[in-house]
Amino acid sequence: MIGGWLAVGALALAAFALAVLALRLPRHGFALFGAVLLIGLAGYAWQGKPGQPASPAASAANAKKNEGEAMVEGRAALFDRTRPPPAYLLTSDAFARRGQFADAAALLRGGLEANPRDQESWLALGMALVGHADGFVTPAALQAFSRAKAIDPAHPGAEYILGYAYLRSGEVRAARNVWAGLVESSPPDAPWREGLKDEIARLDDMIARAPMLQGQ
Repeated sequence: MIGGWLAVGALALAAFALAVLALRLPRHGFALFGAVLLIGLAGYAWQGKPGQPASPAASAANAKKNEGEAMVEGRAALFDRTRPPPAYLLTSDAFARRGQFADAAALLRGGLEANPRDQESWLALGMALVGHADGFVTPAALQAFSRAKAIDPAHPGAEYILGYAYLRSGEVRAARNVWAGLVESSPPDAPWREGLKDEIARLDDMIARAPMLQGQ
């Protein structure tokens, strides 16, 4: 039960951070966006009933669908699209929304063979591979995030998403190090810099209070 709530809470915080730091959400929009997240959490508590037992298979399937939906929406929000995304990316997103991460990754690999400079597709592939590995950051996922970063080093998406992937898999120190690297490589006026420094400080405090994290 606690683990489920931590996952939902982490997703809400990550969505808020993406909106505020990466998307430059205006300050006057903070309260509205926060209220939307709280409403979503309340809906989860009402419909999801995390404290009650459920069919393991059904729960796993629903969790993958929820995760896939959040992954697609969060990634897409990082890009100001001036033209429609490639057809293979849209189809892959449809698979990811259903929790079919292996199918999503296969489509993305095929699409990237013909379109290797599409940063969003590489991010989508990294996220699909993490989803397929039940939240663990695999070497293949790391490679996909690295390719995304290489295409546009100034874009924070690869490191932000990778840090979040590490965090949700329990690799707190790895998340902290990735985000610290993003802060160090960002321009002083980058809109996400100060907020990420605050998140890193919170992770440092978490690591200091939890001996089991200090050996990661």
